[in-house]
Amino acid sequence: MPDRAGPPAVGHKVAILGMVGVPANYGGFETLAENLVAFHEQTQSPHDLTVYCSGKAFEEHPERHGRARLRYVGLDANGVQSIPYDLVCLLDAARRGHDRMLLLGVSGAPVLPLLRLVSRARIITNVDGIEWKREKWGRFARAYLRFAEWMAVRASHVVIADNAAIADYLDSTYGCRAQVIAYGGDHALEADPDQAAAKSLPDSFALGLCRIEPENNVAMILEAFDGAARKLVFVGNWDKSAYGRALKEKYRGHPTIVIHDPVYDPAALKALRQRASLYVHGHAAGGTNPSLVEMMHFGIPVAAHGCSFNRHTTRGEALYFESAAQLRDILDSLSEEHGRAVGENMREIACRDYTWRHIGQAYFALFAG
Repeated sequence: MPDRAGPPAVGHKVAILGMVGVPANYGGFETLAENLVAFHEQTQSPHDLTVYCSGKAFEEHPERHGRARLRYVGLDANGVQSIPYDLVCLLDAARRGHDRMLLLGVSGAPVLPLLRLVSRARIITNVDGIEWKREKWGRFARAYLRFAEWMAVRASHVVIADNAAIADYLDSTYGCRAQVIAYGGDHALEADPDQAAAKSLPDSFALGLCRIEPENNVAMILEAFDGAARKLVFVGNWDKSAYGRALKEKYRGHPTIVIHDPVYDPAALKALRQRASLYVHGHAAGGTNPSLVEMMHFGIPVAAHGCSFNRHTTRGEALYFESAAQLRDILDSLSEEHGRAVGENMREIACRDYTWRHIGQAYFALFAG
């Protein structure tokens, strides 16, 4: 009988650029890259994969991670050096003959027209959130990021939005039909929980978990829990800014609010998440937030800020607030039965839409195109 398997899959030289690098120990883009490397290995993908990393972020510089080749650039991937960092990575990838480039973020996008003059690579750009609208940026940074966003849309072959609301914005603003690919969150379930990390915490509590920034509505959440019967454990980098330090001082010693230092260890983080009876998510900018899709896998109810990004991520099935008073109403009225139903809906959505296998398939389909 003739062999009907067909010709072998054709591999491309794929470069992932625009973030700190792997192994992931920083943020959402790094976790994305880490899981794309894992998918590449698990599926024995025929692509030749390279990940560009900041040499300043890692003490050791191994040549490979999984089956992916690692290349290091001696600049910081974030802050003012992010622009030359992306420039060097993109031009080096072109020089080495990569024909698929995944650019994570837009800070390096102004070099893309030049890149297209010297390379025939297919450029795929994940634009992240609407970065230029974030409160933390000054006037010059906002102007640059808005220009970079425009350039990314105009000069990329494929644009990725991590949230349907971001895709709607790109369509209405630039006439760009972006592909929507979110993030996985099931990696948050993998670690064995370190119960010692939660030993000193209440038996049941609501959990807040984020960078302590105004756009994450931290003050609003704390105000809602001040005087509420339900206890709150809020984990974040309180000492990083004057905003965080002021809130930490204001609620220091509070009888029902625990101001908790940041937790990065996956085992400790899993112990906190398992103990929580409610997750409170105040992010109001940035598209699909990785911490939200991670928490959805734990099957507990989610109270999220009612911005369009969060409503799209949770498919309209979470509890929503846009003020301290609205969040307080949720805390006072949420029954155990209703909370359980919301939590099960969150888990079902996460298992359907936010697994790394699902996300990996979507990205590698673009690499193959």
